[in-house]
Amino acid sequence: MTQQRKVILEELRKVDSHPSADEIYEIVRHRLPRISLGTVYRNLEVLSELGEIQKLGLSGSLKRFDWDTTKHYHIRCVRCNRVADAPIAPLNQLENELYGATVFEIIGHNLEFTGLCPKCSAEALPDNG
Repeated sequence: MTQQRKVILEELRKVDSHPSADEIYEIVRHRLPRISLGTVYRNLEVLSELGEIQKLGLSGSLKRFDWDTTKHYHIRCVRCNRVADAPIAPLNQLENELYGATVFEIIGHNLEFTGLCPKCSAEALPDNG
C-alpha cells in the first residue's frame, strides 16, 4: 500500500457521502498538495480492484466511491445526485429465486433506490407563507 493510496483510503473512510473521484481529489489535496487528479483516479481504480473500496456505477450520476465493501444498497437523489446508504438488509432471496429460473450464473445484484433527499424535498415544497 503506497502512501498516496493509504491517504486516499483514510480520507474516504472519514466521509459517508459516497464522493466522486474529483471530490476525493479535493479532500486528499489538503494532506498531499502535490498529488494529481490522475494519481487519485488510478489509485481509486487499484483500491477498487483490490476490494478495499467499492466503485458505484449508479445511474444518472458520476462514478462514486464507497469505503464500505459489504453488500448494501444506496439511495440517490434524482435532483442533486446525493447518494446515501439504504437502511435495509440485502435481499439475498432475489438471487435465490433466480437459481434454476435462468441460464445465467448469478454472482450478485445491484439495487438503487431513487427519490428526493431531505434538502431537495424541502426545496420542492410550495411556500405557504
